[in-house]
Amino acid sequence: MQNQKTFDAASITTLALRLVVGWTYFSAFWRRLILENKLIPDEAGYIGEKFNHFLPNSLGLKPIIEYLVTHPDALWINMVAFTIIEGIVGLAMILGFFTRLMSIGIFLLALGILLASGWIGTTCLDEWQIGILGLAAGFTLFLTGSSYLSLDSYFIEKKARFTQTKWFRFLGSGELKLASYKRTLLIIVVFIFGLTLYTNQYFHGGVFGTLHNKSVKPKLEINDLKIDNNKLSFEVYRIEGVDVYGSFLIGITLQDASGKNLVALNGSDLAKLSPETIHNHYVAKVKPGAHSLVIPLGAKATIKIPIENFDVQKGSYTLTLTDISGLTWSAQL
Repeated sequence: MQNQKTFDAASITTLALRLVVGWTYFSAFWRRLILENKLIPDEAGYIGEKFNHFLPNSLGLKPIIEYLVTHPDALWINMVAFTIIEGIVGLAMILGFFTRLMSIGIFLLALGILLASGWIGTTCLDEWQIGILGLAAGFTLFLTGSSYLSLDSYFIEKKARFTQTKWFRFLGSGELKLASYKRTLLIIVVFIFGLTLYTNQYFHGGVFGTLHNKSVKPKLEINDLKIDNNKLSFEVYRIEGVDVYGSFLIGITLQDASGKNLVALNGSDLAKLSPETIHNHYVAKVKPGAHSLVIPLGAKATIKIPIENFDVQKGSYTLTLTDISGLTWSAQL
Protein backbone atom coordinates (compact mmCIF):
# COMPACT_ATOMS: atom_id res chain seq x y z
CA MET A 1 0.00 0.00 0.00
CA GLN A 2 2.81 2.38 0.89
CA ASN A 3 4.57 1.64 -2.41
CA GLN A 4 1.35 2.44 -4.29
CA LYS A 5 1.09 5.84 -2.52
CA THR A 6 4.69 6.59 -3.35
CA PHE A 7 4.11 5.70 -6.99
CA ASP A 8 1.02 7.93 -7.18
CA ALA A 9 2.93 10.86 -5.71
CA ALA A 10 5.78 10.35 -8.16
CA SER A 11 3.44 10.05 -11.13
CA ILE A 12 1.85 13.44 -10.48
CA THR A 13 5.08 15.39 -9.98
CA THR A 14 5.33 16.63 -13.57
CA LEU A 15 1.59 17.06 -14.16
CA ALA A 16 1.64 20.80 -13.46
CA LEU A 17 4.69 21.23 -15.69
CA ARG A 18 3.03 19.28 -18.49
CA LEU A 19 -0.20 21.27 -18.31
CA VAL A 20 1.45 24.68 -18.04
CA VAL A 21 3.99 24.06 -20.80
CA GLY A 22 1.29 22.55 -22.99
CA TRP A 23 -0.95 25.58 -22.54
CA THR A 24 1.98 27.95 -23.16
CA TYR A 25 2.32 26.56 -26.68
CA PHE A 26 -1.34 25.79 -27.39
CA SER A 27 -2.30 29.32 -26.31
CA ALA A 28 -0.20 30.71 -29.17
CA PHE A 29 -2.49 28.87 -31.58
CA TRP A 30 -5.56 29.93 -29.57
CA ARG A 31 -4.60 33.62 -29.58
CA ARG A 32 -3.69 33.78 -33.27
CA LEU A 33 -6.66 31.93 -34.72
CA ILE A 34 -9.51 31.70 -32.20
CA LEU A 35 -9.44 34.87 -30.10
CA GLU A 36 -8.13 37.01 -32.97
CA ASN A 37 -6.89 36.16 -36.45
CA LYS A 38 -3.27 37.28 -36.55
CA LEU A 39 -2.42 35.42 -39.73
CA ILE A 40 -3.79 38.04 -42.13
CA PRO A 41 -0.95 39.90 -43.91
CA ASP A 42 -1.09 43.71 -44.00
CA GLU A 43 -3.41 43.86 -40.98
CA ALA A 44 -2.46 45.13 -37.54
CA GLY A 45 -1.09 42.35 -35.35
CA TYR A 46 0.05 40.12 -38.23
CA ILE A 47 2.40 37.56 -36.70
CA GLY A 48 4.76 37.86 -39.67
CA GLU A 49 5.63 41.42 -38.65
CA LYS A 50 6.33 40.20 -35.12
CA PHE A 51 8.64 37.61 -36.66
CA ASN A 52 10.38 40.44 -38.55
CA HIS A 53 11.14 42.10 -35.21
CA PHE A 54 13.43 39.19 -34.32
CA LEU A 55 15.79 39.77 -37.25
CA PRO A 56 18.35 42.40 -36.19
CA ASN A 57 19.99 40.55 -33.29
CA SER A 58 18.95 36.91 -33.70
CA LEU A 59 21.60 34.27 -33.09
CA GLY A 60 22.36 31.79 -35.89
CA LEU A 61 18.94 32.12 -37.57
CA LYS A 62 19.36 35.52 -39.21
CA PRO A 63 19.71 34.21 -42.81
CA ILE A 64 16.52 32.15 -42.47
CA ILE A 65 14.55 35.01 -40.94
CA GLU A 66 15.79 37.49 -43.55
CA TYR A 67 14.83 35.14 -46.38
CA LEU A 68 11.30 34.76 -45.00
CA VAL A 69 10.67 38.47 -44.36
CA THR A 70 11.79 39.24 -47.92
CA HIS A 71 9.46 36.55 -49.35
CA PRO A 72 6.00 37.31 -47.92
CA ASP A 73 4.30 34.23 -49.41
CA ALA A 74 6.87 31.86 -47.89
CA LEU A 75 6.64 33.78 -44.61
CA TRP A 76 2.85 33.35 -44.45
CA ILE A 77 3.08 29.61 -45.14
CA ASN A 78 5.68 29.22 -42.40
CA MET A 79 3.68 31.30 -39.91
CA VAL A 80 0.59 29.15 -40.54
CA ALA A 81 2.61 25.93 -40.24
CA PHE A 82 4.37 27.18 -37.10
CA THR A 83 1.05 28.11 -35.50
CA ILE A 84 -0.53 24.72 -36.30
CA ILE A 85 2.53 22.86 -34.97
CA GLU A 86 2.42 24.87 -31.73
CA GLY A 87 -1.28 24.06 -31.39
CA ILE A 88 -0.81 20.32 -31.97
CA VAL A 89 2.23 20.04 -29.69
CA GLY A 90 0.60 22.08 -26.92
CA LEU A 91 -2.74 20.25 -26.98
CA ALA A 92 -1.12 16.81 -27.17
CA MET A 93 1.09 17.73 -24.20
CA ILE A 94 -1.94 18.86 -22.16
CA LEU A 95 -3.68 15.56 -22.98
CA GLY A 96 -0.52 13.55 -22.35
CA PHE A 97 -0.65 11.96 -25.79
CA PHE A 98 2.68 10.76 -27.19
CA THR A 99 4.28 12.86 -24.49
CA ARG A 100 7.91 12.19 -25.36
CA LEU A 101 7.41 13.01 -29.04
CA MET A 102 5.68 16.26 -28.04
CA SER A 103 8.49 17.06 -25.61
CA ILE A 104 10.94 16.89 -28.52
CA GLY A 105 8.69 19.35 -30.35
CA ILE A 106 8.69 21.65 -27.32
CA PHE A 107 12.48 21.44 -27.10
CA LEU A 108 12.89 22.42 -30.76
CA LEU A 109 10.28 25.18 -30.62
CA ALA A 110 11.89 26.60 -27.48
CA LEU A 111 15.32 26.48 -29.13
CA GLY A 112 13.96 28.45 -32.08
CA ILE A 113 12.39 31.04 -29.77
CA LEU A 114 15.61 31.35 -27.79
CA LEU A 115 17.92 31.85 -30.76
CA ALA A 116 15.56 34.05 -32.78
CA SER A 117 14.16 36.35 -30.12
CA GLY A 118 16.15 35.79 -26.93
CA TRP A 119 17.40 39.39 -27.12
CA ILE A 120 13.88 40.91 -26.90
CA GLY A 121 12.39 41.95 -23.56
CA THR A 122 11.98 45.44 -22.15
CA THR A 123 12.13 44.56 -18.44
CA CYS A 124 12.55 40.87 -17.57
CA LEU A 125 14.34 39.35 -20.57
CA ASP A 126 10.96 37.92 -21.58
CA GLU A 127 11.74 35.92 -24.72
CA TRP A 128 15.03 34.59 -23.35
CA GLN A 129 13.30 33.23 -20.26
CA ILE A 130 10.53 31.61 -22.32
CA GLY A 131 13.07 29.95 -24.61
CA ILE A 132 15.49 28.64 -22.02
CA LEU A 133 12.78 27.37 -19.65
CA GLY A 134 11.11 25.64 -22.61
CA LEU A 135 14.36 23.78 -23.32
CA ALA A 136 14.64 22.54 -19.74
CA ALA A 137 10.94 21.63 -19.59
CA GLY A 138 11.06 19.71 -22.87
CA PHE A 139 14.06 17.69 -21.71
CA THR A 140 12.46 16.93 -18.32
CA LEU A 141 9.16 15.82 -19.86
CA PHE A 142 11.01 13.56 -22.28
CA LEU A 143 12.61 11.75 -19.33
CA THR A 144 9.41 11.42 -17.30
CA GLY A 145 6.72 10.95 -19.92
CA SER A 146 3.22 11.23 -18.43
CA SER A 147 1.74 8.60 -16.17
CA TYR A 148 -1.17 10.40 -14.54
CA LEU A 149 -4.26 11.95 -16.15
CA SER A 150 -2.91 11.31 -19.62
CA LEU A 151 -4.01 9.49 -22.74
CA ASP A 152 -0.69 7.63 -22.73
CA SER A 153 -1.45 6.08 -19.33
CA TYR A 154 -5.05 5.37 -20.39
CA PHE A 155 -3.90 3.33 -23.41
CA ILE A 156 -1.26 1.58 -21.31
CA GLU A 157 -3.86 0.56 -18.71
CA LYS A 158 -6.15 -0.67 -21.48
CA LYS A 159 -3.21 -2.69 -22.80
CA ALA A 160 -3.53 -1.30 -26.28
CA ARG A 161 -1.35 -3.28 -28.66
CA PHE A 162 0.76 -0.31 -29.80
CA THR A 163 1.76 0.51 -26.21
CA GLN A 164 3.76 -2.72 -26.04
CA THR A 165 6.10 -1.67 -28.85
CA LYS A 166 9.59 -0.21 -28.46
CA TRP A 167 8.71 2.91 -30.42
CA PHE A 168 5.87 3.76 -28.02
CA ARG A 169 8.18 3.49 -25.03
CA PHE A 170 10.38 6.08 -26.74
CA LEU A 171 7.69 8.38 -28.21
CA GLY A 172 4.85 7.83 -25.74
CA SER A 173 5.23 7.30 -22.03
CA GLY A 174 6.47 3.75 -21.68
CA GLU A 175 9.22 2.82 -19.27
CA LEU A 176 12.68 3.91 -20.41
CA LYS A 177 15.76 2.13 -19.14
CA LEU A 178 17.99 5.15 -18.71
CA ALA A 179 20.68 3.77 -16.40
CA SER A 180 23.01 2.98 -19.29
CA TYR A 181 22.52 6.49 -20.75
CA LYS A 182 23.55 8.40 -17.64
CA ARG A 183 26.60 9.98 -19.27
CA THR A 184 24.61 11.06 -22.35
CA LEU A 185 21.91 12.59 -20.18
CA LEU A 186 24.49 14.51 -18.16
CA ILE A 187 26.01 15.83 -21.40
CA ILE A 188 22.58 17.12 -22.45
CA VAL A 189 22.12 18.76 -19.04
CA VAL A 190 25.52 20.44 -19.35
CA PHE A 191 24.62 21.57 -22.88
CA ILE A 192 21.35 23.15 -21.74
CA PHE A 193 23.00 24.92 -18.81
CA GLY A 194 25.92 26.01 -20.99
CA LEU A 195 23.50 27.39 -23.60
CA THR A 196 21.70 29.21 -20.78
CA LEU A 197 24.87 30.99 -19.68
CA TYR A 198 26.08 31.65 -23.24
CA THR A 199 22.83 33.18 -24.51
CA ASN A 200 22.32 35.16 -21.31
CA GLN A 201 25.76 36.69 -21.82
CA TYR A 202 25.46 37.09 -25.60
CA PHE A 203 22.06 38.76 -25.55
CA HIS A 204 22.20 40.68 -22.27
CA GLY A 205 25.68 40.57 -20.70
CA GLY A 206 24.06 38.74 -17.80
CA VAL A 207 27.06 36.64 -16.69
CA PHE A 208 29.92 39.15 -16.55
CA GLY A 209 30.75 42.65 -17.74
CA THR A 210 28.19 45.35 -18.42
CA LEU A 211 24.48 44.52 -18.56
CA HIS A 212 22.74 45.69 -21.72
CA ASN A 213 19.19 45.58 -23.03
CA LYS A 214 18.59 46.15 -26.73
CA SER A 215 14.84 46.45 -26.23
CA VAL A 216 14.80 49.76 -24.37
CA LYS A 217 15.96 52.56 -26.69
CA PRO A 218 15.50 52.72 -30.47
CA LYS A 219 18.64 52.52 -32.57
CA LEU A 220 18.85 53.16 -36.29
CA GLU A 221 21.53 52.35 -38.82
CA ILE A 222 22.05 54.61 -41.85
CA ASN A 223 23.64 53.10 -44.95
CA ASP A 224 24.12 53.84 -48.66
CA LEU A 225 23.88 57.61 -48.24
CA LYS A 226 24.14 59.39 -51.59
CA ILE A 227 22.97 62.43 -53.52
CA ASP A 228 22.18 61.84 -57.16
CA ASN A 229 19.90 63.47 -59.73
CA ASN A 230 18.67 66.01 -57.19
CA LYS A 231 17.65 63.26 -54.78
CA LEU A 232 18.86 62.47 -51.30
CA SER A 233 18.88 58.68 -50.94
CA PHE A 234 19.70 56.58 -47.89
CA GLU A 235 18.84 53.25 -46.28
CA VAL A 236 17.49 53.22 -42.72
CA TYR A 237 17.36 50.05 -40.60
CA ARG A 238 16.04 49.87 -37.04
CA ILE A 239 18.06 47.32 -35.08
CA GLU A 240 17.11 47.98 -31.45
CA GLY A 241 14.26 49.20 -29.28
CA VAL A 242 10.85 48.16 -28.03
CA ASP A 243 9.13 45.74 -30.39
CA VAL A 244 5.53 46.79 -29.71
CA TYR A 245 5.85 50.27 -31.20
CA GLY A 246 8.05 52.04 -33.68
CA SER A 247 10.69 54.70 -33.61
CA PHE A 248 9.02 58.00 -34.48
CA LEU A 249 11.19 60.22 -36.66
CA ILE A 250 10.34 63.91 -36.31
CA GLY A 251 13.28 65.29 -38.24
CA ILE A 252 15.50 64.64 -41.25
CA THR A 253 18.17 67.21 -42.06
CA LEU A 254 21.00 67.35 -44.54
CA GLN A 255 23.71 69.95 -43.94
CA ASP A 256 26.80 70.96 -45.87
CA ALA A 257 30.20 71.55 -44.27
CA SER A 258 29.26 75.11 -43.34
CA GLY A 259 26.16 73.94 -41.44
CA LYS A 260 23.68 75.16 -44.03
CA ASN A 261 20.49 73.12 -44.24
CA LEU A 262 19.96 71.65 -47.69
CA VAL A 263 17.07 69.49 -46.44
CA ALA A 264 15.08 70.19 -43.29
CA LEU A 265 11.96 68.09 -42.76
CA ASN A 266 10.00 68.12 -39.50
CA GLY A 267 7.44 65.67 -38.18
CA SER A 268 4.58 67.18 -40.16
CA ASP A 269 6.61 66.99 -43.36
CA LEU A 270 7.53 63.35 -42.72
CA ALA A 271 3.91 62.45 -41.99
CA LYS A 272 3.09 63.66 -45.51
CA LEU A 273 5.85 61.77 -47.32
CA SER A 274 4.62 60.11 -50.48
CA PRO A 275 4.71 56.27 -50.37
CA GLU A 276 6.71 56.50 -53.61
CA THR A 277 9.65 57.94 -51.67
CA ILE A 278 9.88 54.84 -49.42
CA HIS A 279 10.96 51.41 -50.67
CA ASN A 280 10.53 48.80 -47.91
CA HIS A 281 12.69 45.68 -47.96
CA TYR A 282 10.89 43.60 -45.31
CA VAL A 283 7.41 42.80 -44.02
CA ALA A 284 7.73 45.34 -41.20
CA LYS A 285 7.25 48.62 -43.05
CA VAL A 286 8.56 52.15 -42.62
CA LYS A 287 5.59 54.43 -43.27
CA PRO A 288 4.23 57.90 -42.50
CA GLY A 289 2.24 58.18 -39.27
CA ALA A 290 -0.03 60.88 -37.92
CA HIS A 291 2.79 63.19 -36.87
CA SER A 292 6.04 61.45 -37.83
CA LEU A 293 7.74 58.76 -39.88
CA VAL A 294 7.20 55.42 -38.11
CA ILE A 295 10.00 52.83 -38.17
CA PRO A 296 9.07 49.45 -36.58
CA LEU A 297 11.71 47.20 -35.05
CA GLY A 298 13.46 45.21 -37.77
CA ALA A 299 12.18 47.42 -40.60
CA LYS A 300 14.58 48.39 -43.38
CA ALA A 301 13.78 50.84 -46.17
CA THR A 302 15.44 52.99 -48.80
CA ILE A 303 14.18 56.57 -48.65
CA LYS A 304 14.57 59.02 -51.55
CA ILE A 305 13.84 62.69 -50.92
CA PRO A 306 13.91 65.25 -53.75
CA ILE A 307 16.28 68.22 -53.39
CA GLU A 308 15.34 71.14 -55.58
CA ASN A 309 17.99 73.14 -57.44
CA PHE A 310 20.89 71.34 -55.79
CA ASP A 311 24.34 71.15 -57.34
CA VAL A 312 26.63 68.54 -55.75
CA GLN A 313 29.93 70.13 -54.73
CA LYS A 314 33.06 68.58 -53.28
CA GLY A 315 33.00 68.51 -49.51
CA SER A 316 31.22 66.75 -46.68
CA TYR A 317 27.49 66.49 -46.09
CA THR A 318 25.88 65.32 -42.87
CA LEU A 319 22.53 63.54 -42.67
CA THR A 320 20.84 63.60 -39.25
CA LEU A 321 17.74 61.67 -38.21
CA THR A 322 15.91 62.81 -35.06
CA ASP A 323 13.62 60.60 -32.99
CA ILE A 324 10.77 61.94 -30.87
CA SER A 325 12.71 60.76 -27.79
CA GLY A 326 15.48 63.22 -28.63
CA LEU A 327 17.90 60.57 -29.90
CA THR A 328 19.73 61.39 -33.13
CA TRP A 329 21.68 59.36 -35.66
CA SER A 330 24.06 60.79 -38.24
CA ALA A 331 25.95 59.70 -41.32
CA GLN A 332 28.40 61.59 -43.51
CA LEU A 333 28.81 61.72 -47.26
